[in-house]
Amino acid sequence: MMKHFNLNPRLAARLVLATTMAALMAPAASAAAPLNFASYLAAVEAHSLELKAQNETVTSAKAGVGIAGIRPDPEFSIGASRETVKSVANRPVTWTPTVSMVIETGGKRDARLKAARSNVLLAEETVAGFRSELYATAAAAYTEACRTREVVARKEQTMSALSKVVDANGVRRKVGDVGGIELLQSRVERDQFQAELMQARSDADSAMLNLSPALGQSFETLFPDAQLSCDFTAFESSSVSKLVPQALRERNDVRIARATLDNLRDGASLVRANRSVDPTVSLGVSAARGYHDGVDANGDTVDGTPRSRALSLSLSIPIPLSRRDKGDIVQAEAGVTQAMLALRQAELKAETDVRTASVQLASAQQRLARYHDGVLVDAQKVVDGIRLSYFSGNASLLEWLAAQRSADDAYQGYLQARADVAIASTQLQLAIGQRPTL
Repeated sequence: MMKHFNLNPRLAARLVLATTMAALMAPAASAAAPLNFASYLAAVEAHSLELKAQNETVTSAKAGVGIAGIRPDPEFSIGASRETVKSVANRPVTWTPTVSMVIETGGKRDARLKAARSNVLLAEETVAGFRSELYATAAAAYTEACRTREVVARKEQTMSALSKVVDANGVRRKVGDVGGIELLQSRVERDQFQAELMQARSDADSAMLNLSPALGQSFETLFPDAQLSCDFTAFESSSVSKLVPQALRERNDVRIARATLDNLRDGASLVRANRSVDPTVSLGVSAARGYHDGVDANGDTVDGTPRSRALSLSLSIPIPLSRRDKGDIVQAEAGVTQAMLALRQAELKAETDVRTASVQLASAQQRLARYHDGVLVDAQKVVDGIRLSYFSGNASLLEWLAAQRSADDAYQGYLQARADVAIASTQLQLAIGQRPTL
């Protein structure tokens, strides 16, 4: 036999409200497949259209090595001549086929090959630098997507609690436990918060869409039903004295500056090699058909001509009058000097960025620890205390709402601090030339 219990209406309303408050901090559940940052970054490397376009510069540079090794083509020429005396019946034609070839001197070919190979290294370093920028963009997009998603989760919990408070106050209003003003106030707070929740959802949707450009396709197409894994791991950095040498070895902009310097030095060597003159060697044959003795139209005797073959070898050397001007060497050396200064500037910037990123990471970690160990705990204690007072009728709705807003703001600050730590960690890892992890 089922028993029916009759509860006091006020007690029932307070039980509903207590259940509502407990639901505020309940974690959201998700059955979607998790996607961590490492998998997302690997997909970015594999599918990024911009990165694929950049890789074509390496392919082009490698093709330039083969082009640089090409030697000058030989030239073939042929000429014909014969006597212009018309009285001669048989005017033999002399054919002169000739093959000529430019002989490169001064190590031009070797200089071209060296410059082309250093250009390949420069192209590879440039692509690696672009890849680092892509890493930074992907990390920022992923971190923002995580932050906005958790903001929505928090606001949905608060919205659910506010809605249940309105329902509970409706019951309490009927039994006279609260007044009509308090019921209206709870409705106003719920409706206002609904607008904030809609904006937060819009921001989260935009952040998820922002994950697609780096992938070169829609995120949903590549990762259907994927749920971002936002359990970021703290980056354990060494002392700055150890990080700076690593940055000078591995940082992309330093490596690009160093590769640029090497390429310009090789280019200057090629300019000097091109100033040497290139002789042209020609090998030819002069061939004439022979004729027997005969008589011309006037009855005069015409002596025959024997068949002839003559081999000729010639060498032509340009006179380097234009080499007196050394403007090309001055330009090449000026480019090398600029590259040396740019390398030094890149090294100084790398050292500064490492120190700055290290300080920012330490500061962000301190802020996060303060939120995690102090602010969130204190804010939650205040909410719990005001909630108990509200249950017992010793606190007003406005006091609880103020405490709840303060707790929500603290949680938003905590989420922002987590995102700041992730971004600062990414910046420090990129500053030392390391593939970022979150």
